[in-house]
Amino acid sequence: MNRNLLHTPEGVRDIYGGEFAGKLKLEELIHGKFKSFGYQDIQTPSFEFFDVFSREIGTTPSKELYKFFDKEGNTLVLRPDFTPSMARCAAKYFMEETFPIRFCYSGNTFTNISSLQGKLCEVTQMGAELIGDGSVEADAEMIAMLIECLKSTGLQQFQVTVGQADYFRGLCEAAGLPEETELALRENVSGKNIFGVEDLLKEQHIEEEYREAFLRITELFGTAEVLDKAEALVSNARSMRAVERLKQLYELLTVYGVQRYVSFDFGMLSKYHYYTGVTFRAYTYGVGDAIVKGGRYDNLLGTFGKDAPAVGFVVVLDDLMTAMASQKIALSVEGKHAIVVYEKAAFEKALLRANELRGSGVCVELIQSDEGKTEKDYRKLAERRGYLLEYFGVDDGGTLAGR
Repeated sequence: MNRNLLHTPEGVRDIYGGEFAGKLKLEELIHGKFKSFGYQDIQTPSFEFFDVFSREIGTTPSKELYKFFDKEGNTLVLRPDFTPSMARCAAKYFMEETFPIRFCYSGNTFTNISSLQGKLCEVTQMGAELIGDGSVEADAEMIAMLIECLKSTGLQQFQVTVGQADYFRGLCEAAGLPEETELALRENVSGKNIFGVEDLLKEQHIEEEYREAFLRITELFGTAEVLDKAEALVSNARSMRAVERLKQLYELLTVYGVQRYVSFDFGMLSKYHYYTGVTFRAYTYGVGDAIVKGGRYDNLLGTFGKDAPAVGFVVVLDDLMTAMASQKIALSVEGKHAIVVYEKAAFEKALLRANELRGSGVCVELIQSDEGKTEKDYRKLAERRGYLLEYFGVDDGGTLAGR
């Protein structure tokens, strides 16, 4: 036998048993919060045309996409990100809708990244999108909902970091930076690489006012007090509007009662270039990356023919599960389980009992006894799994054992 067939490719893994039961419970809890806020379920294909995730839309780099061809020669990709798919759906099915649309979803995304980065290539995400509402109240709803989602899982120690894409763009516009420099600067600022920022600014010979702002943007993070510092650092209208929007957002989050979970970071810039306003990520102990990522993308739907503002986020379930395991947060997986073991001649009696238990809400495994195993062996199996055990022989009516 080729033992290599037993292994999965790098970047993917099997999930089973108690871990998978916990994952399903996690999905149930988060989905319940989505529904409580009025979000409706939607399902999109696992693969789309390449153009849905193209560079012009500002999503995942082409080299990180899993690409293949259909029979007609069209380039298809496994989705690396849900947001462009949601935008496409909204434009296709809700083109004439003038009221806000609320979507929620769950599924796997696929990114062709190196295993050296320590990340999975296939992860499960759950997300929500609010389309057709460009208000700061919509931003606040999304952030408040993601906080409620995380709290529902039992997680208590986490922080939602909020940024503003327009603050950085306003600075770039005012300084007259070319697109290539802006992209390079974005990468260095988001990585808090102050030396890289200095080198780029020296090459451009920009005015001292903007040079100081770009150098200090990496330091603009912390509580709500940082908003005034960010405002004092700029004079262009776009950046100032971005700060004012964040101030309004913080006031609304205070009304929601979730402000203690919120901080700000003006140097937090997403690799997804379709974000146009507020951006946010949630962090916790036990995992190196954000467990929630989201933001506002008011121009994305326009690429699919529908001009509408939108805001949304995704919860990365795999990272959330890792964090919860690290913090020893166990989910209570409800439900009773039993094993009904029978000798062949007692099948009918065992089946009646199994159906009776199933009818009362117990999950039942019906197993024909093996000549090489004793009742004691099955008792140990039941104890190991934490199940009830009933054993039906030829002459007895069943013996209850186990837990």
